[in-house]
Amino acid sequence: MSREEEITRILAGSLRQLFGRLLSDCGRLEEIRLRIGGPLQVVCGDGRQFVSDQGTLCGRAQAHIVTPAELRETMEYLSSYSRYAFEEKIRQGFLTVQGGHRVGLCGGVVLDGGRVKTISPVAFLNIRVARQVIGCGREVVPRLWDKGELSDTLVVSPPGLGKTTLLRDLIRLLSDGERSPACTVGVVDERSELAASYRGVPQNDLGGCTDVLDGCPKAEGMLMLVRSMAPQVIAVDEIGGEEDCRAVEYVMNCGCRMFATAHGAGLKELSRRPVFGRWLAEKRFGRYVLIEREKETVFYRVCQGDGQTLWRGRRQEGE
Repeated sequence: MSREEEITRILAGSLRQLFGRLLSDCGRLEEIRLRIGGPLQVVCGDGRQFVSDQGTLCGRAQAHIVTPAELRETMEYLSSYSRYAFEEKIRQGFLTVQGGHRVGLCGGVVLDGGRVKTISPVAFLNIRVARQVIGCGREVVPRLWDKGELSDTLVVSPPGLGKTTLLRDLIRLLSDGERSPACTVGVVDERSELAASYRGVPQNDLGGCTDVLDGCPKAEGMLMLVRSMAPQVIAVDEIGGEEDCRAVEYVMNCGCRMFATAHGAGLKELSRRPVFGRWLAEKRFGRYVLIEREKETVFYRVCQGDGQTLWRGRRQEGE
C-alpha cells in the first residue's frame, strides 16, 4: 500500500475525493489538520496551506470547511469502528495507524478522579505523515564509539528539528551493524513514535536485532528490558521526568548503553535543568549529538562528554 493510500483510507469519503486529486501535487506532505467548523489545512514542504472544495491548494477564504460528520466518519476509520478497543490511546491523545502515521486528538476531556478518562467528543485531528529517513545517521554513528566502546548518547535539539528521526536511524544502524559493530537494541516506545507499531508490529525499520515495548511507560519499560531481553543498548525518546532519569541511571549502572533524546537548544540550556546539569558535570553521557539550525540549514554536531566538539556536518537534503 502506498503512503497516499494509507492516508486516504482513514479519511471520510468526501475528504478522500479532495485528497485523491491533491496528494500528487502537494509536494512533501507533513500534516493534515481537521477542525470541526474550521478550514481544511495541510502542512507541506512549502509551509501551511489550505485545501479548497475542488481539491486544490488555496487561501484561507476559499478553504473547505470540515463538518462534524466528516470528523466523526474519520474517527470511525481511525478506530476500525471499535472506539472501545482504542480507548487507552485516545485517552493519551493519539492513535497510530497502518504505515506508522500518527494522529493527534483534541476535544472535550472527560475526567475521572482528576485524571483524563477519555476525549469525547473529538473535535480536532492532526494527521502526521510518517516518513522514515533511512541513512540520516550514517555520518553520526561511527563517531559515537570511543576506543572500541560504544558511548552512552543523548540527542539534543529544539522541537521540530528531527531528533526522533535521527534516533530512529541510529537504532537501525546499530541493530544492523551498518557503519559500526552490530548491537542488540531494546526500544521503549511509549508514544509509538520510534517504531510506529500498528497492532504490535513496527511499521518503521529499526533493524533486525531490535526488540520493542510499544505503549509502555519509559521508566517501567527500561527496567523490563534489562531484566528480560538482555539488550546491549536501550533507546528511548524524550526523557525528562525524575522517574525517567532514575531509570536511565539504572540502565547505565547495569552495563547497557543508553541512547535517548531530550528537548534543548544546546548543552548550555540543558545544564540549567537539575538532573541534566548534574549529568553534564559527571560526564554521564560520553557523546552528545546536537541538532542545530542556521537560517534554512540544519547541522548535526557530535560532542564528547565534556562538551568539546568532535565533528559537525550538514544534514543532507531530504532528511
